[in-house]
Amino acid sequence: MKKILFLFVFFCSVAIYAQETTTYYLIRHAEKNRSDSNNKDPYLNLKGLNRADNWAEVLSAVKFDMVYTTGYNRTKQTAMPTAELNKLPLLLYNPGKMYDAAFKNNTKGKNILVVGHSNTTPAFVNKILGEKKYENIDDSNNANLYIVTVTKETVTSVLIKVPFKG
Repeated sequence: MKKILFLFVFFCSVAIYAQETTTYYLIRHAEKNRSDSNNKDPYLNLKGLNRADNWAEVLSAVKFDMVYTTGYNRTKQTAMPTAELNKLPLLLYNPGKMYDAAFKNNTKGKNILVVGHSNTTPAFVNKILGEKKYENIDDSNNANLYIVTVTKETVTSVLIKVPFKG
């Protein structure tokens, strides 16, 4: 009986701890169409569309609870294959209000994909970390995957460069 009680308490503790863990996966939008320099809201080019599909494949092992993007076409197109795979709607976030109290509360204990830009993605990661660890992403780099894990006691991050030949 003691063994069963111990196992019950152990598994309940693990379940409670898992519920308190929030994991953010943050990426920059894929390659955009640069043919019109006056277009401030371009769509993805063919390579970008293929990269968006690749992100969905790379992240397919993760069961996402929410997918956030900025309001731009390129971020929404990048997020869409992963959102569709998880049967989720795209949720918009305001880069000026990233990781505020409401966002923290809404995402607590969940797996979240956040698609942003060369400046907003590392800024978002830094905001979660509470320190300036990452610089803006070079304009030619669409391969960064930041994974930030938030628990009651710690906030950790890792940066992975995801290769893509497109």
